[in-house]
Amino acid sequence: MEIGAILCGKISGIIDYGAFVDCENGQRGMVHISEVANSYVENIREHLTMGQEVRVKVLNITPEGKISLSIKKALEPAQPAAASARPRPPRKPAGSPNVWQGGKPKREAPQNFEDMMSRFKQTSEENISTLRKSGDSRYNGGAKRRK
Repeated sequence: MEIGAILCGKISGIIDYGAFVDCENGQRGMVHISEVANSYVENIREHLTMGQEVRVKVLNITPEGKISLSIKKALEPAQPAAASARPRPPRKPAGSPNVWQGGKPKREAPQNFEDMMSRFKQTSEENISTLRKSGDSRYNGGAKRRK
């Protein structure tokens, strides 16, 4: 067996993070869940079943003899991914602010920097005032001293 070879095999075991494949040459390797399909796989059992015949590509062989396999890299380019595969959930675009929206009703977006600063200062002052009124020792300098 060599890295890059494409082989046929049968699924001989399924675990949450991958599947074991008995290859035609008598050796056993593992397909990690990320190598099952071209789309996001949340539950591997929705894509593979025991005894299912699959084509796999050999990705790596460790010095200990562990064989890493890939089903998705053995797919021919013209062959689409499984129809039952769910697309990966969308990610937040790079550079988008990590802002908690909270339970407050949404206001109109500020038009410029000065408006944003003004709103920030007002909200901050309201929060500090609320904390001071509550008298909670956690927010006003620690435990009160005894006389």
